[in-house]
Amino acid sequence: MKRKLQGIIVSDKMNKTRVVAITRLKKHPLYKKYYKATKKFKVHDENNEYKIGEGVIIEETKPLSKEKRWKIIGKIENKNNHNL
Repeated sequence: MKRKLQGIIVSDKMNKTRVVAITRLKKHPLYKKYYKATKKFKVHDENNEYKIGEGVIIEETKPLSKEKRWKIIGKIENKNNHNL
């Protein structure tokens, strides 16, 4: 089964490629406090249809280029996308 993640598009300057930021909560091993950790993925967008600020669902795929290993499979219809 392929991994699926949801995040927010932070860059759409490349052709057929978007940069998606995935934010998750991590727990500090010593202090047991949760903090946000963000990772950016380069994602394939065949028709250049997604823009900055949109929430999307991405899916793992075969390597498409040196750094692209994900593709966009859908848009999240949510008003509070900044909470992803």
